[in-house]
Amino acid sequence: MAATNVSPKKSSVGAAIGRDQRLAQTNFCRSGHWPRPQISVLRPLSITVLHIDAAQNNCMRGHSQLRKGRRSLANQIYHVSTATHDRRPLFSDLNCGRAVVRALRYEHDAGHVDSLAFVVMPDHLHWLFALMGSRRLCESVKNVKCNSARIVKRIAGIDGLVWQKGFHDRAIRRDEDLVHVARYIVANPWRAGIVDSIRDYPLWDAKWI
Repeated sequence: MAATNVSPKKSSVGAAIGRDQRLAQTNFCRSGHWPRPQISVLRPLSITVLHIDAAQNNCMRGHSQLRKGRRSLANQIYHVSTATHDRRPLFSDLNCGRAVVRALRYEHDAGHVDSLAFVVMPDHLHWLFALMGSRRLCESVKNVKCNSARIVKRIAGIDGLVWQKGFHDRAIRRDEDLVHVARYIVANPWRAGIVDSIRDYPLWDAKWI
């Protein structure tokens, strides 16, 4: 991916719609796990989710312990990564991967975060975003994981855990090149050998790319 003439788009998650439709016209994806999608990965949800209740809190109890001593700062940019439970490749199912993308979209559209880049790998997620307002880091990650888990369980027909407890995060320094960080994140499928070109992979987006 060339580094010339970089300019930000309005929305990372919104830009995926047009890109997904354009890439749907090609059909040279190397991995059989990733068929070319025929509709946008960001289509509206057909059922109501997106609220954390007491039952959902049980699925992510590890977050509060893992985050002790950490600070969530408004407008701070974070690179968060988290894996599926036992590293199961649940998101090799494209519909399960789309459920994660929709959960990311909700968190962005609700104004809790400014989503800058993401990639949904078969067994983990990388997400680059800025916290907005008084939103806490653990709240945004918990919302994405619990909302996506509810849909993934239904699609995959499983009753157990979808995500591992907790997550890893790195606060991005202001002097770091965000475009470089975003490119590193979305290049994960290529580095893992899943596709020959990142353009062949459906579950990623970046504000600058």
